[in-house]
Amino acid sequence: MNSNAETPKDKGLDHTLALLSEGFQFIPNRRKELGSDVFQTRLLGQKVICMSGKEAAEVFYDEERFIRKGAAPPRIKKSLFGKGGVQGLDDADHKHRKLMFLSLMTPERLDDVVNITRKNWQAKIPEWEEAEQLVLFDEAEEVMCKTACEWAGVPLEGNEVNQRAKEFGEMVDAFGAVGQRYQRGKKARERSEKWIEAFIEQIRAKKERPAENTAAYVIAWHRDRKGKLLDRHTAAVELINILRPIVAIGRYITFGALALHDYPEVRQKLEKEEEGYSKMVAQEIRRFYPFGPFLGARVRTNFNWNGHEFKKGTLVLLDIYGTNRHPDLWEKPDEFRPERFKDWKGSPFAFIPQGGGDHYMGHRCAGEWVTVMLMQESLEFLANQVTYDVPEQDLSYRLGRMPSIPKSRLVIANVRRAHEPSQTT
Repeated sequence: MNSNAETPKDKGLDHTLALLSEGFQFIPNRRKELGSDVFQTRLLGQKVICMSGKEAAEVFYDEERFIRKGAAPPRIKKSLFGKGGVQGLDDADHKHRKLMFLSLMTPERLDDVVNITRKNWQAKIPEWEEAEQLVLFDEAEEVMCKTACEWAGVPLEGNEVNQRAKEFGEMVDAFGAVGQRYQRGKKARERSEKWIEAFIEQIRAKKERPAENTAAYVIAWHRDRKGKLLDRHTAAVELINILRPIVAIGRYITFGALALHDYPEVRQKLEKEEEGYSKMVAQEIRRFYPFGPFLGARVRTNFNWNGHEFKKGTLVLLDIYGTNRHPDLWEKPDEFRPERFKDWKGSPFAFIPQGGGDHYMGHRCAGEWVTVMLMQESLEFLANQVTYDVPEQDLSYRLGRMPSIPKSRLVIANVRRAHEPSQTT
């Protein structure tokens, strides 16, 4: 077996502070400096192997070589993922739990979530027309929260939408955070879990009766491989695993609005509603803008790959952001070019904004289907259903911040309905 000396090493004792400072660029920076798609570093006192690129992603998703259990730090579980969720399962337990999620993604239910999204965006127009200006990021998270809860069968009181949207958003915002931002995310998860646990109990006591095709019903009554109902806490974590990622789409929508502002030609093509163009734009937003920096797994058993030694238990990080912009995989990767996804036949391990897999575009994982469809609906709304101004503001975003978002959260003003609603006679 080859020596691990062949794997380049990041100089220094520990690079946790560098990771928190460089964020999305931490792995890409070292990949360039060390001239290798695989290198070794130290984070939180432990040896970590970082990988980037298509071949690395293919290896990373080899279940015989990697497991997810023990990969996510406790602090991430306390804010973003929760304890006991599908992200930390492996093998048969993972497959069984994942089938529960996939069962929710029928064509009819996917149509439902798109229609709910369209309705909720339209309902915002009168309110927006009355406002001098508004923060699009906040509005997008609110629309996504209302959509997620309605689709999943989770009731929300009218004045509760803003609170729940903020809590789900704070969970997402805590990733890569320290100090107050992390504490806000942790406390938001605690409040949300308490709320959803009580709701699960109400369902099981037949005091709440969500429709049988909703996430709330399916998860509340899901049984594990031994035939037991999920404990109340795990059921709550998994229902939040439906709600929180949909709220997180608000970030993609905000970056999408930034793209419409920075690239007027993209907006013009969306306005023409060219067939398939909104999907190309949605995919390029997911490739181009920072959303997920990396994913973690642990080595299941010792193995050697391309001269790099991987020892059992070692934490390995797959570079999501850098792979989506890898110069060996993408032509002019630092340019925003939706047309690159026209009839795209690239590898599903080269385009991994929400993880890799054996399908691409709209055919990979169920969570991506929802993400892309809701992004398309939202982009078409912003391009064709309303007009607005983008006042002078700081639209820059930092790659050192995980997750990132334009500094101003994208303020829009003077919103008007683009077309008067049709009159029925």
